[in-house]
Amino acid sequence: MSETIRVFAGDCTITFESANDQTERGRVIVIIKPDRTVLVHDTDGYQPVAWLTRSDSITVECDAGGFGITARAGEQVLRIIGHEVTGRAEYPATEAGTPVGTHPKTGESLVQTSDIIFGTDSDIKYPLPTGATVQDESCETCGLPMIEVTAGERFRICLDRNCESLDDAVRERFEDEWTCPDCGSPMQIIRRRGRLLVGCSGYPTCESAFAIPTGVVVDTCPCGLPVFKTSQGQRCLDGTCELLGDVDADSKTLDDTADGNTGND
Repeated sequence: MSETIRVFAGDCTITFESANDQTERGRVIVIIKPDRTVLVHDTDGYQPVAWLTRSDSITVECDAGGFGITARAGEQVLRIIGHEVTGRAEYPATEAGTPVGTHPKTGESLVQTSDIIFGTDSDIKYPLPTGATVQDESCETCGLPMIEVTAGERFRICLDRNCESLDDAVRERFEDEWTCPDCGSPMQIIRRRGRLLVGCSGYPTCESAFAIPTGVVVDTCPCGLPVFKTSQGQRCLDGTCELLGDVDADSKTLDDTADGNTGND
């Protein structure tokens, strides 16, 4: 996932054209990020002298004597004229995140952002299921980190879905566990449009399908579908179901539920 950050250094005139035009000059560092953000830093403090976030366009012109950079975002324009160049370089860079170990084959660092784990030196990346947490243990098969995902119960599976599939784990546990409230057919575990669902086996005649919430199954709703304990309290698998009634104010949330199998075997 490595991208390139461009850096320019030298004696520059910086002009920011907006509602209040501003022009400054000094020996500065200019940073151009892969998302087209441009930052101009001098020696004072952490805040840039000038910047333009996620520009619509950037043009860079260089010659032996200097450089010119123009960044535009709507009606705002940031112009930087380098009169004397003291440095010019490009550096590989990635998004910063939480380190979660090293890749067992490549040896590169693995880093977690909000919804993905990626390698810092390659295009290796592993999307994370909603609510997944990385564990301090490795897969016995491939050596990648294990993750814990709550989808009806807590599953510990390999980070690599090609090594160990969350879909297969949930399907093995809950396939045909419930019947469709609309037609009475068995409910199956399916993936549709990237989401893990409990769907009617009578599809397409019956199109009933419900997204699996992040929570554990603790009971059965009067409608016949499972009741989940989530971080917000109890709810039916069918988020529109009104048969469950009001949730008890003292009802435990998912965070209060003990680890382990809390499914309704």
